[in-house]
Amino acid sequence: MEAHLTEWLNLSVRWIHMIVGIAWIGASFYFNWLENNLERSNPREGLSGDLWAIHGGGIYHLEKYQLAPPQMPEKLHWFKWEAYSTWLSGVALLTVIYYLNPGLYLIAPGSELAPAAGVAIGLGSLIVGWLIYDRLCDSPLGRRPALLGAVLFALMVLAAWAYTQVFNGRGAYIHTGALIGTLMVGNVFRIIIPAQRALLKAIAAGAQPDPRLPAKGLLRSRHNNYLTLPVLFIMISSHFPSTYGSQYNWLILAALAALSVLVRHYFNTRQRSQKFAWTLPAAALGLICLAFVSAPRQAAAPATSASAAAGTAGSQFTAVRAVIQARCSTCHSAQPSSTLFSSAPAGVMFDSAEQIRQLAPKIHAQAVASQIMPLGNITQMTEQERELLGAWIASGAPID
Repeated sequence: MEAHLTEWLNLSVRWIHMIVGIAWIGASFYFNWLENNLERSNPREGLSGDLWAIHGGGIYHLEKYQLAPPQMPEKLHWFKWEAYSTWLSGVALLTVIYYLNPGLYLIAPGSELAPAAGVAIGLGSLIVGWLIYDRLCDSPLGRRPALLGAVLFALMVLAAWAYTQVFNGRGAYIHTGALIGTLMVGNVFRIIIPAQRALLKAIAAGAQPDPRLPAKGLLRSRHNNYLTLPVLFIMISSHFPSTYGSQYNWLILAALAALSVLVRHYFNTRQRSQKFAWTLPAAALGLICLAFVSAPRQAAAPATSASAAAGTAGSQFTAVRAVIQARCSTCHSAQPSSTLFSSAPAGVMFDSAEQIRQLAPKIHAQAVASQIMPLGNITQMTEQERELLGAWIASGAPID
């Protein structure tokens, strides 16, 4: 029953995280689109631009003031709880999946790192990461946005590499995403919202607003805008073991993040110019290259005659099936014997010979090439057993 309740807790928190995350990122995308599409050629006095739009059967007219309207409205909508809810639910999900079972999902197999130490490193890195980022933004680098962006990207890649030195690939990816999410929500909580409050306070007092605060808020808002696509990939990365399971996982993540930033830059600038249109085909070509370089190497089929192969296929599969039953079927079965799962993860089951044959490519990708399965190598699959699976798959995965 405990595994069943944990699964539903995971589902509930993940669902909440997805809903509020869509609300946060959707609002961010919309306001960036709005800013880029304002008509600024001949604005009405006091405005910096306006925009007419149609959606859902209605026509809207939106106006942006240079500073504020002559009289502030009684009700002013703020966009902050989407960000806070996304981060809080993300930390809750991080705890439910990774910190309640660090030996299974977080710590690399064979690592001597204590589970409690792994959790402390994960949480501590989020705090340290924010402090470093915040100091850099407030340093003289903050006056050179392009250089600051390059330095921050390099530090983010360094952080991803450092995570791979202490966590498994999946844990390293999700902590890189948690670090990015912490920077983004920190920008909202510590910089953007306070700047907006200070602006309203100055307007109410009839004073001249401090121009430094909106400038800081704009810089951090731009960072959040460019970080959205990398963090979105990380949110779904656990479904793609060829990325986090690769020995070059941190480089793959860095490349995907760079391609994401290029795509985001095109959409940020396309209303003013099409000079960055090349980023879209470049990103597509980059994905193709990443798929090629991350492809697992197929083991060479054993050099045996047809008659010898026919004579050994049955005994080979017998040994393979014994490995699958001992190392994999404890979780991947219609009725898992592991107390960690109440049903087969991702619906993958190895109860019959035909199921094993059909899933041979997945077995190769996750147990032979990337070796991310079994999770945390909890069932202690040996290198010899992985080689046996690889040789069987290379010979065509016969079961007769």
